[in-house]
Amino acid sequence: METRETDPAIPPEGAGRPDAAAFGRAIPPGLGVNLLVRAVAPAMRWQVAVLGARVRYWDADFALLEAQGAVWMLHRDGTYARHPLAGIAAGAEARGAGAELRLYGRDPDAAEAAAEAVSGTLGGLVLDAAADKPHGVREVYLLDPEGYCWVPTAPLPG
Repeated sequence: METRETDPAIPPEGAGRPDAAAFGRAIPPGLGVNLLVRAVAPAMRWQVAVLGARVRYWDADFALLEAQGAVWMLHRDGTYARHPLAGIAAGAEARGAGAELRLYGRDPDAAEAAAEAVSGTLGGLVLDAAADKPHGVREVYLLDPEGYCWVPTAPLPG
């Protein structure tokens, strides 16, 4: 069933499906992130609202998002039915436990305000308020509805 979206950062479901082989060949060297989620649409909406992400493509099983020069993917749990992580992910008490997903360049104060604004409708919570850190950045710790810890981070001036 198609979910109607009104946010300009979210295209219609299934619109502009990328060619998987061409996309894979074009991925530059570096770290890649793929998050397993119970349902793609709610996770995607939270990341758009709170992280300022733009959705390049999405459907019920998969989404491709980008923000601050980073690109990452979401996959619905069921797409991993035959994957080696299937049993581990299904038995995990908390998704993302121990991992921080840092989004450099996202204003932490704006992300915190957005997280608070959508917590009643999209879920998630602020784990630790935005604060200046001694290592030259301002950051906020946000837990998304799937249990992943996102840390929008911006450099301090000077």
